[in-house]
Amino acid sequence: MPQDLTVDIRHNPSLDYRALPRQRTSAERGPARRKPLDLVVVLRRNGGDDLEILVMGQNVVPPRTRAPRASLSVSATTVTQKAARLRSIWRDRVVYHQDATSGEDEFPLAETANLSELASLADELTGELAEEGAYLLDLLLGGESHDIRSFRAFLLDILGGERSLRITFDSDLHLPWPMLSLDPAEHDGPWGSFLGYRHQIEQTGGPWPTHDAWWGSRAQAATSLNTDTTLEDVGRAPEVRKLLEERSRLTVRTESGPLLDALSMPVFDEDLMYFWCHGHFVDNGSPHPHLVVRLSDDKHIDGDTMTLKRRRIKSPARARFKPFVLLNACHTGQAAASPQLEHLGQALINLGADGVLGPQIEIPQVFATEYAYEFLDLYLSGEHTAGEISRRLVRRFAEEFHNPLALTYSLHCGIDSRLALSS
Repeated sequence: MPQDLTVDIRHNPSLDYRALPRQRTSAERGPARRKPLDLVVVLRRNGGDDLEILVMGQNVVPPRTRAPRASLSVSATTVTQKAARLRSIWRDRVVYHQDATSGEDEFPLAETANLSELASLADELTGELAEEGAYLLDLLLGGESHDIRSFRAFLLDILGGERSLRITFDSDLHLPWPMLSLDPAEHDGPWGSFLGYRHQIEQTGGPWPTHDAWWGSRAQAATSLNTDTTLEDVGRAPEVRKLLEERSRLTVRTESGPLLDALSMPVFDEDLMYFWCHGHFVDNGSPHPHLVVRLSDDKHIDGDTMTLKRRRIKSPARARFKPFVLLNACHTGQAAASPQLEHLGQALINLGADGVLGPQIEIPQVFATEYAYEFLDLYLSGEHTAGEISRRLVRRFAEEFHNPLALTYSLHCGIDSRLALSS
C-alpha cells in the first residue's frame, strides 16, 4: 500500500545541481563521539525500602577491580523525605526570604538575579544551605559497617578532589544532586562545597533516551518557545525571545492546542524546546500530587498528556522526537515526588528527549529569565554541552552575583547534549 514519506531537506549544497558540493571531512560524517563519563554513581532500591549504591568509572576505579558498593543503612522513604525538606529550605530561605525589620511583604532575594548589594546576606544563607546539603549527603552515606565506612571514604575522596568531573547519578530516587554538598569547612567554604559547583552532573534513572540515527547537522537550529503570554515582558523574557528569533528557526506557541498537535506528529523536528510558563502541583486525590505546566490557556499539560499524544503514532520506527528541553517553570526539574511516580521530565526522556533541564523549586521569574538567556546564548552556539553550561552558570552566578539559585537547576540526562551545527 503506498505511503507518504516524510522528507526533510536540510541543505542544498549543489545549488540545484549548479555547483559541486563542498567535500565533507571525516569529522563531519557523523556525530562527535562523546567522552566517557568520569564517574557513574548507581543508587538502586534493593527490594522494598532498602538501598544499594555502587560506583563505576574508568578514571576512578582501577581496572580489573571490583566496583565499590555498599548496602546503605538509610531507607528510600527517609531519603526522599529529606530531599523534599532540602528543597523547601531553599525555597523558604532564599526565594521567600523577608526582612523581619521592614514590616513590608517583600522578598528581596527574589527581585533581582544580581545579589551583589546583598552579598553578606546571600553568603550567610548560602553557608546554611551548604550545611543542609552536607547533612543530606551524610545521611545518604551514613552508617558504621565496614562496607559503608570504606565506600563513604572512597566516594567523598573522589567528589572532593581538585578535578572537576562529569558525573551521572543513575538513581532510582530523584534527588537534588547539585544542591548536595561536601563539608563546607573542608572544601573551599560554602560555595565550593556544592556538588553542582564542583562538577558537571546529570540525573538518570529509568529508560535512557531512545536511540536515534544521526540526522546530520544544519546551519541553524530549529527551536520553539512554548509560553504563557502573561510572562512575555518579565525580566529578560523579551531578550530571550529575540535571541531565539535571531539565532534559530523559531516556532512560538502560546496555547496547548498547537503544542499537542505538534507532539502528535510522527516527526517532531526541533532541536530545542523552551518552556517559559507556570508549573505547579495538582491534587489528584492521592498522597502524591502530580506536576503540570500551563501556557496561556487553562489546560494542564503533564507527562501523561504528552505520552498520550505520541503513543498514537502508528509507525514509531519512522518517528522522531529528540529535542533538548529547557523547562523554565517552577518545580519542573523535580522529576518525582515519590520513587514510584514519573513527572514531566521523565516522560519527555521516555519519549526520546535528549535531555531535560529545569528548577527543583519555585524559581523567581526575574532570575529564571536571566538564567534562560545565559544558557540559551551558550547552547545555541553549538560549542558547549548542556553539562558544561549548567556548571559554568552555577559558578558565574555564584562568583559574579552571589546568587546560589543556579544550583537548583537539575539536568535529567543530557550532560553531553549539544547542537550539531554545520556553520
